[in-house]
Amino acid sequence: MPLLKSWVESANSPTTDFPLNNLPYGVFALPGAAPHCGVAIGDYVLDVVAIDHGIDPKCFNRPSWNDFMAAGPDVWSAFRQRLTEILSDAKYEESVRAHLVLRKDVQLLLPLDVTEYTDFYSSKQHATNVGTMFRGKDNALPPNWLWMPIGYNGRASSVCVSGTPVQRPWGQLKREGSDPVFAPCERFDIELEVGAIVGQPSSGMVSVEKADSMIFGYVLLNDWSARDIQSWEYQPLGPFQSKATATTISPWIVSKAALEPFRTRSKDRDVPLLKHLEEPREMLYDIDLEVVLTPDAGKATTLARTNYSELYFSAPQQLCHHTSCGCSMRVGDLLGSGTISGPQPENFGSLLEQSWGGKHPIELNGGGTRSFLQDGDTVTLKGSAKGDGYKIGFGDCVGKVLPAGEVPF
Repeated sequence: MPLLKSWVESANSPTTDFPLNNLPYGVFALPGAAPHCGVAIGDYVLDVVAIDHGIDPKCFNRPSWNDFMAAGPDVWSAFRQRLTEILSDAKYEESVRAHLVLRKDVQLLLPLDVTEYTDFYSSKQHATNVGTMFRGKDNALPPNWLWMPIGYNGRASSVCVSGTPVQRPWGQLKREGSDPVFAPCERFDIELEVGAIVGQPSSGMVSVEKADSMIFGYVLLNDWSARDIQSWEYQPLGPFQSKATATTISPWIVSKAALEPFRTRSKDRDVPLLKHLEEPREMLYDIDLEVVLTPDAGKATTLARTNYSELYFSAPQQLCHHTSCGCSMRVGDLLGSGTISGPQPENFGSLLEQSWGGKHPIELNGGGTRSFLQDGDTVTLKGSAKGDGYKIGFGDCVGKVLPAGEVPF
């Protein structure tokens, strides 16, 4: 699909994340005004409360897109078509331009009410790397890994929007040869992920095809991870406090419709999937992903570049599996893909992998090294699908590490 031209000139630039082909959904606020829904177009946010698009503006005059998601795929499609018409046809320019606000002048907030959060573990390379570190090459993947998407229930309250500072967590650390201590995390890490947002509820099991139709859109996701807390706590029930500090998402929800031209097939299977998890068509997307680390007063270093298509299990497969026991899904549920890593060290989506557990520190631009995050480090996730003369971007997903706070005892 070529670039769709808009009368908003900045939307026609090949470098913008937000051409007319994209139209992602966010929540914004101006000084002294209540936050409500907006759509990104070029350098601007379109105030969708104020324009005529055929949908009750009450749906958008609130600080989340949940009401709109609940309206269903037919409404999603009609709304997108109407916005495309309004922003491409010059006859609407005079009446609509007054409702465009420069993105640099607004505060971007969490774009949805997150009802539940589930994090998966669906990159084979990541799972193999981590398993090799802790169990050896011959036992890297658990026996169940190739058969189903592995996941755990996280904390919806941990989800925050890009730009929210992240305070280094406290927790129990077990150092070799000593009893555990309660101390600030020493091996704080990031995880490069993509999150899928459930836009329709379910009752009982759904097929992979049905699960795909339930997904409203996608966000970049950084699942901050306290590796030393995790290594002591995770047996037998898995991560708990080590994953509850923060889960940062990008401020814009990129709709599934915008990503449709970028569908791509999954990797070849090591074992045939059970029938309920078979994909009826391509369920992944060709989305380039990047991790950048910038120390306080330092130079930026690109730590990793990979692609969303490196996943072994897609979001619709994850959602199908999530419902297979009868679990009901709700509007606003968030599914994290799990860390996305490619085949080479420069494609690894976490510091744990890149430094190989701290054994091989990473060289930074301008000097210095990192095995894990230091206070003052800013981590930026970037993602975009590349089209013909345009890209579908998510906006940056940013978080800065603050020192651990004081404990109340």
